[in-house]
Amino acid sequence: MTVVQQRRARGIWLPFISVGCLIIALVLFVSELLAYSQGSEQLPANVTIAGVDVSHRSPVQAATLLQQTYLTPLTLLFLDAPILLDPQIVGFRMDTDAMIAEVFQETTGGAHYWQGFLDHLFNVQSSVAVKVDIQSEHQTNLLRNYLNEVAARYDVPPGTSIHDLDRLQTVAGSNGHRLDLEASMPLIEQALHENNRAPISLPVLITEPEEGGLNHLRSLIIEFLDSRGFIYDGSATIASVFIMDLRNGEELHILSDVPFTAASLSKVSVLINYYRNLYVPPNDDEAFLMANSLLCSNNSSTNLLLQTAGAGDPFVGLADTNQTSQQLGARNSYITALYDLGTGESFGSIAPPETDPNPDFNTLPDPFNQITTEDLGIYFAQLYDCEHFNSGVMNAFPNGEFTPSECRQMLELMSANDLERLLQGGIPAGSRISHKNGWDGQTMHGDAGIVYSPNGNHYVIAVMVWEDSSFFSFEVAWPIIEEISRAAWNHFNPENPQSSRRADLPTFAVDCEGNYLPPYGEVNLNDINAWRRATP
Repeated sequence: MTVVQQRRARGIWLPFISVGCLIIALVLFVSELLAYSQGSEQLPANVTIAGVDVSHRSPVQAATLLQQTYLTPLTLLFLDAPILLDPQIVGFRMDTDAMIAEVFQETTGGAHYWQGFLDHLFNVQSSVAVKVDIQSEHQTNLLRNYLNEVAARYDVPPGTSIHDLDRLQTVAGSNGHRLDLEASMPLIEQALHENNRAPISLPVLITEPEEGGLNHLRSLIIEFLDSRGFIYDGSATIASVFIMDLRNGEELHILSDVPFTAASLSKVSVLINYYRNLYVPPNDDEAFLMANSLLCSNNSSTNLLLQTAGAGDPFVGLADTNQTSQQLGARNSYITALYDLGTGESFGSIAPPETDPNPDFNTLPDPFNQITTEDLGIYFAQLYDCEHFNSGVMNAFPNGEFTPSECRQMLELMSANDLERLLQGGIPAGSRISHKNGWDGQTMHGDAGIVYSPNGNHYVIAVMVWEDSSFFSFEVAWPIIEEISRAAWNHFNPENPQSSRRADLPTFAVDCEGNYLPPYGEVNLNDINAWRRATP
């Protein structure tokens, strides 16, 4: 056979060989494609669902792995206490079928499918990364209920304040703590839907004991009275207290609407009404009458003030005084007769105004002269607001009856009441207090005024105590008032407390005349103690 014949023979087989190779290649391609397609019943490589690698797993295996990951309890840390939260308790669930279907949707058609087949054909790591986000839900109300149960178990309220009856102070309790539920909710909700199961520190708020407000002081005073065996709301003993924080107007009331015999305490209302009717600065006679009335409780001087305010008629002065009290808001106090001069002479009386005091307690008050601690507090608070804020009595009488300088003079006058007992005996020596005292010599003792704290925490305080006996001794009554005053001082001056009862108190109240009553002609109502400095 020639060379040409040999070449022709070979040429005849080449097409068959080529076709055969193509058939073989096609068979191999189809078989590999079938193998790849059959293998696609499993998830391909490089697939994550909800952050979990589920490559080369069957749908059942992938779903199981996802459930194991996301139904693992969360560890919640309340301070140092671990708490396990089963996600199913708060209604957590995942739609694993939908997430797996999304994987197959992306990997069984289009460019992803053929790229995956090429990677399979050449036995290389899949270059197709499929990431499916979590499809899950929980019930917010169930989570909130769960956290409320956690709070009920683990919250610790602040410690209760304790009353120190020796120091007459309130000792604050320890701090507490409580779950910050609103801040905890989003932290847990985020963790439920992530595959990170790191412990979650729950936000916890420190709760401090309630500040020592006037309710604490009220409790302290009542507990003190009980410790002294003085029943503040008894049938035979009654204690009445009114305190006002002049910074914010907060008030303390202990039977403050019970009327008592006023005695000399009503002279505060006489003074205010006198100034209401004063149209020119007081002369020496008037200034001395006021000093003698308010500092020495001189009844004759007080009657003259009533007569002057009534334009010569003391009964008009009495009615005018009651009208002034009513307009100021002191509606359960009145004076309807002149003060007793000790002569046994009766001067008559006027009808009392309508009042509405506490009907549940009866101190057998003087029918012609009675007062409540609340009304006493109103007098002093109105004068203070007038002096410092151009309000108070100026608002009650807006037609120019009072000026701040007049209110300042009234308080300045009563600041000279230096008897060194009662309210004054419960505060540190030398502390400024503008006050008026009074007692009937038998059953009632009282004092009311403004205490000017060095730290600016000024306050009004009025205290009256009563005992149904033939003689309620000042040796018993005054220390009670003084200790109530000390408790109030300690409340408003915690940085400078009067920790024990003063040992320098005189046995009796210091006499007015010859001690703190300015001499006639030297009553300076703008500087009541100026006469002392002028004395050689």
